[in-house]
Amino acid sequence: MSQEPMKPHPAGHKSSSSRYPDSPGAVQGSVSPESITASQRRRWRRYLADEISEAKVYHYLAERTEGRDSEILSEMADAEKRHQEHWRDLLGPSAHPEPRPSASSLALQFMAKHFGSVFVLALAQRAEGRSPYDEDPDAPDSMAADEAVHEEVVRALATNGREKLSGNFRAAVFGANDGLVSNVALIMGIGASGASPHIVLLSGVAGLLAGALSMGAGEFVSVRSQRELLDASRPTQVTLDVAPDLDIDRNELELIYRARGMNQEAARHRAMERFGYFECDCDPSFSHRPESELKEESAENVALGTDLGAAASSFCFFASGAIIPILPYIFGVSGLPGMVISLLLVGIALMGTGAVVGLLSGASPLRRGFRQLLIGYGAAAATYVLGLLFGTSVGG
Repeated sequence: MSQEPMKPHPAGHKSSSSRYPDSPGAVQGSVSPESITASQRRRWRRYLADEISEAKVYHYLAERTEGRDSEILSEMADAEKRHQEHWRDLLGPSAHPEPRPSASSLALQFMAKHFGSVFVLALAQRAEGRSPYDEDPDAPDSMAADEAVHEEVVRALATNGREKLSGNFRAAVFGANDGLVSNVALIMGIGASGASPHIVLLSGVAGLLAGALSMGAGEFVSVRSQRELLDASRPTQVTLDVAPDLDIDRNELELIYRARGMNQEAARHRAMERFGYFECDCDPSFSHRPESELKEESAENVALGTDLGAAASSFCFFASGAIIPILPYIFGVSGLPGMVISLLLVGIALMGTGAVVGLLSGASPLRRGFRQLLIGYGAAAATYVLGLLFGTSVGG
């Protein structure tokens, strides 16, 4: 958490109010209302509105979280309140009535109050990163430094949320995006070839099912293979079965434990435990467990909620994206109007998935949205040209 500097900075620092000791204003007093220009007043009121909004966002997020994160967010809200007082001091009577936050700030407050998710933190991180205080002569360096620290604090908090979401949520976004791009490209190619609307719709449905089944099957094989690999790597209880028959003076029992990563001393101690010379206070993974418990655990690790659940999720994610390009054809719109509407619907969806990816990765949602849009439209344009060439060659 940022702290206010305890010593003034060298002369020539930016002007400020007395709340920031690194400013000449701390010595010279407040700025007189007569010396404030209209431009300064508008800018300061905008800064004040932003600080008020950010304090509320952090306060709402703190209420929706617990433990360490809640404490950090509360302190962030207090820091933003200190920044508010700086602009209030400069504005004087012009700080009233309180400035109204922008529409985007109000939307962020609403999301923080009612949802409180990693997306709000990601947006707050971008807001902190766009702070204009570095270039503003009316903002003290200490406040600009605060904003830089705030960005890193919010980045760390957002990273925790991103890690929690990174698995299933990313799979949903990327699965839907795959369905969007692959099926709109298929629809554009078939439609450009001159095929009838019935064939275009049939091709789109076939593409949806084929892609979704392929994604589901691939996810099933991936998760099942990973579970089987983990099962194959889990230590067995063979040492318990053969220990009574081993020669205590000449045996390879120690080698098992050394192969599992123990040093020689620890391996020898473990072998002696197996022979009954020591009480076992070791890693539970090497301790005795009934064979029935091992089988039950193995069955739970490969439960329906893992491989089959992942396969079903991938199927649904892909299908949810792949159905969008064929919606116009399902409702009877065909030809050029059908392709245009399909492209518009896909464009909106691609912008949405791109924005989500941007938020999760801490990048610009708008830029990532346009990137996804260009990729999707690029694939559609390529297959459309191929469809035109194929239709022309067949017609010729």
